[in-house]
Amino acid sequence: MLRLIHTADWQLGKPYGRFDSDVRAALNEARFDAIDTIGKAAVEHGAEHVLVAGDVFDTEGPEDRVIVQAVSRMQRYACTWWLLPGNHDFARNSGLWDRVRAKGAANIRIVTEPMPCELEPGHWLLPAPLTHRHNLDDPTGLFDMMETPGATLRIGVAHGSIRDFSSRGEAQNQIAPDRAHRSNLDYLALGDWHGALRVDARTWYSGTPETDRFQRDEPGYALLVTLEPGVEPIVSPIRTGRFQWLMRDWTIPDAGAFAAECDRLLSPIEPSATLLQLSLAGIVSLSDRIEILGRLDNDLRHRLRHLAVTADDLVGRPSEQDLADLQVEGMIGTAAAKLMTMIETGGSDGVTAKRALERLFVEYQRGQGAA
Repeated sequence: MLRLIHTADWQLGKPYGRFDSDVRAALNEARFDAIDTIGKAAVEHGAEHVLVAGDVFDTEGPEDRVIVQAVSRMQRYACTWWLLPGNHDFARNSGLWDRVRAKGAANIRIVTEPMPCELEPGHWLLPAPLTHRHNLDDPTGLFDMMETPGATLRIGVAHGSIRDFSSRGEAQNQIAPDRAHRSNLDYLALGDWHGALRVDARTWYSGTPETDRFQRDEPGYALLVTLEPGVEPIVSPIRTGRFQWLMRDWTIPDAGAFAAECDRLLSPIEPSATLLQLSLAGIVSLSDRIEILGRLDNDLRHRLRHLAVTADDLVGRPSEQDLADLQVEGMIGTAAAKLMTMIETGGSDGVTAKRALERLFVEYQRGQGAA
């Protein structure tokens, strides 16, 4: 029996350029911490080998600190780490992988050549390293010709797409969907797709250990794989990710419904480990819209690690009470009436008038509070 950990797409050194510096720092540190989580899982479950199926680093030229952090963390654990170059960190002479080798870590094996490696007697690893960012040929095609004398287990590791994942994968690095069967593999460990995905009983994507995009609610995972000759692999996901990246679309009728949605969102999550991309729609009173946006800015934004809101489709329509409040003041009432006429007329002026009326109401409420 052989037990191993399958992981991929660490993409260490990812820039996260669209986020504030504190969020960037937290996301980057979480990717390094995932190495520790994987190492601890390997020790706990008795897995002597960790297969990293490509894209260990985000680029082929990471900073020295990124390499040192990665190597030093892998060195902490009594397992062998098998690192495969992917499309982000492809193998080339005098490049990234020579810098990693120079660190001299005895428990790190870098497979930059498509040559079989014996993990332990009878258990062979067949690697398909990428030598360019985009490869037109199936990188696993060489598996058929790899000799593995005395093999009781044949394990492939590769980076590429079983199918076209469009912007979420690299369609150029196409892998035959029946590669495990064609090449008599007991297991094929794949990288490139960033979520855990079963292709067939012997072919899996592990996904990234730390989620890095608004695509799915699930955090990152690695796979614990148990192999025996002639038996289907037993594959068990192990949570490795700290952060959740959530996307929500809420259509709300009033501030009360918004508060209820917030409660449902917050109850099962750890807010400080959550990034939220929120889209709001609906028709509410002007006062409710202001209350909703106020809670987003003054409460929810401070609870969550990151909040991005699109509220253009949340329409604030002044209620009779809103207008009555504005009309108690002569000049304010006159301005509000003109803005309402522009809103009813529509067009680009109507959009501007909506914003102006909302601002007028905010300033009026602020003035009332100060009084």
